[in-house]
Amino acid sequence: MEEQNHELQRGVDLLSSLLTVGNLFFGYISILSSARGTPADLDFAAKAIGWAVLFDTLDGRVARLRKGASPFGKELDSLADVISFGIAPAFLALVWGLRGVRVEAAANPELAMHIYQAGWIACFCFLICGAWRLARFNILPATPTPDPGVHAHTHRDFIGMPIPAGAAVIAAIVHAFGDPLYDWRWAAAWTGLVLVLAALMVSPIRYPSFKGGGLGGRHRSLIGIAALIALIWFYSRPVLLVMAGGYLLIGLVGAVRRRLTGSHT
Repeated sequence: MEEQNHELQRGVDLLSSLLTVGNLFFGYISILSSARGTPADLDFAAKAIGWAVLFDTLDGRVARLRKGASPFGKELDSLADVISFGIAPAFLALVWGLRGVRVEAAANPELAMHIYQAGWIACFCFLICGAWRLARFNILPATPTPDPGVHAHTHRDFIGMPIPAGAAVIAAIVHAFGDPLYDWRWAAAWTGLVLVLAALMVSPIRYPSFKGGGLGGRHRSLIGIAALIALIWFYSRPVLLVMAGGYLLIGLVGAVRRRLTGSHT
């Protein structure tokens, strides 16, 4: 019996690692597509990040079958996440939102050039904050600690926006709006958004993890998942944008509510 359990655990570990490789594969595809730079390729790069999010979610579900990822799986997952949700969205954000800015058409070309320079710095900040967030998550205890200086994570909440969610916001916006940005004013707004996402990943703001289920029964959960898949299939642009934007706002609204009420939960 013990040998069977060991074999089952090895099978789960292998499946989890394969899903992580799938996550990494789509991150790599996203980078290659962003490098081509056409509107169609940038849209495909955004979709690839979406597939990476899906594989990362499935990987987490499988890992929880064995009550947590193996040490090897945990490290592999973090390395894959840096590529798929750090480098890939940062590069996509730079190419889609800043590389096409028409400096010569701006009323103030020098200001437009500064916006571009600030933009690539913002994209690097997104990458480094995402890597920082992953490193912090890996060393945090899974339960609350008596030390107020240690931010623990629970099964209900993440401390700071998860890096896949930050990547999903960038990918959803690119997918929803299509054509790259050419006006330096929109590029400035885009730079600001990327910086906000970077800050949220290393912030103490809580975001729900949805690991506990709690959707009111298996059958209703399956119906909800099926309905969501259908909506994404037929109306991917608005639905994914609302999902990503909604998750972004959940943490911000929760932080404001806790500040106003003085609640710590």
